[in-house]
Amino acid sequence: MSERLAISKPVKAACGKTGTWRTFRPVVDREQCNACGLCAMYCPDGCIDDDQNIDLEFCKGCGICANECPKKAIEMVREED
Repeated sequence: MSERLAISKPVKAACGKTGTWRTFRPVVDREQCNACGLCAMYCPDGCIDDDQNIDLEFCKGCGICANECPKKAIEMVREED
């Protein structure tokens, strides 16, 4: 039997959903993405699922996913009011 690592999943923060104070949000270019999963692996908040969908209610906009993407398929876009 293989050993499984615990993976944390985002939950509501004490003050509500954490995505509300984000300045930049990640946008995935599906044409460039090769679904390698590195963005999900490096996401500190576990906001990216296996299909590279990003849960913007919990994403803090840190940009680690965009930085780690070997295809540069994730762009950090400034949030608009």
